Amino acid sequence: MKTSALQPIALCHALSAWALCTALLFLGACSTTPPQATAPATKATAAAANPLRNDIALYALSLLDTRYSWGGKGPATGFDCSGLVSHVYKEAAGIKLGGSAVTLGQMSRPIDPELKQPGDLVFFNTLGSHHSHVGVYIGNGRFVHASNPRTGVRVDLLSNRYFAQRFEGVHTLLD
Repeated sequence: MKTSALQPIALCHALSAWALCTALLFLGACSTTPPQATAPATKATAAAANPLRNDIALYALSLLDTRYSWGGKGPATGFDCSGLVSHVYKEAAGIKLGGSAVTLGQMSRPIDPELKQPGDLVFFNTLGSHHSHVGVYIGNGRFVHASNPRTGVRVDLLSNRYFAQRFEGVHTLLD
C-alpha cells in the first residue's frame, strides 16, 4: 500500500471538519432555550390581572414632583401623605377616602407584607406615633408618597434604611 503526500492533508481536513461540527453542536445547544414549565399564578400575575391596581400605581406615579403641603388634598394645592392617597384612590379607582394616615389605617385591612401588590397602602411610624405616614405601593419594593416640603411627592424603596426602620405594615382597600 502506497502512501501519498496528500493523505495527511486529507486527514487534517477531516479532523478540522469534525472539530467544526462538534463546536457547532455545542454552540447550538447553548443557544436553545430549555422547555418551560407553566408557572403557577404569582403576586405579579395577580396584579397584572387586576387593572385597577395598575391604574392606582400609575396614577400615583403621575403625581411625582407635586409639592408637599400639610393638609393638602390636590395637585393645585399640593399634598400631604394622606391627601395624596385619598386623591389617588378617588381619581384612579373611584373610591372616596378622607382623613389622616391613622384614619386610612383604620378603614383598610392589614395584610401579610409578603402578599403586597400595587395599589396597597404602606404605613410607617415617622413621628413617634402609630401610622403617622402612608404611601401607595407600586411594586418592586417601591412606593409613592408625599414625603416633605423639600422633596414633595416622590418614590422611595421600602428597603431604604429610614423607611425600613419605621415600617409598620401593609394594608389594602381592594379585593
